[in-house]
Formats: sequence, structure tokens, C-alpha cells
Amino acid sequence: MPKIKTHKGTAKVLTKRKNDYKIGKPGSRHNTGAKSASYNRGCRKGSNLSKADQNRLKNLI
Repeated sequence: MPKIKTHKGTAKVLTKRKNDYKIGKPGSRHNTGAKSASYNRGCRKGSNLSKADQNRLKNLI
């Protein structure tokens, strides 16, 4: 049976942690000079992926 390939677009956005996944905030990739500093700081923090999305995306990473 062939191996399942990693979905590279998803792998670039998600980071595996001990028990969950960290996902970056949208809008933080480019054109950050035109955005406010507070917006850019908020995008740095990221957030956790929900349990429902973890189960859905488990095979992609």
C-alpha cells in the first residue's frame, strides 16, 4: 500500500506540539508594512487548532 503524502500547504501553516497543533493567524504572511503594529503583534501569537479540526487534518501532516 502506498504511503500518504504530506500536504505541504497545511504543513507550512500548522506546527505540531505535544498534545495539540499551533496554527498561525491569517494575514501575517506579507504586506506587513502597510498593516498596523498592533495587528502584526497580534498575528505573532498564533492560536490552537480545535479538536474537531485536529481529527479532520490528522492524516494530512
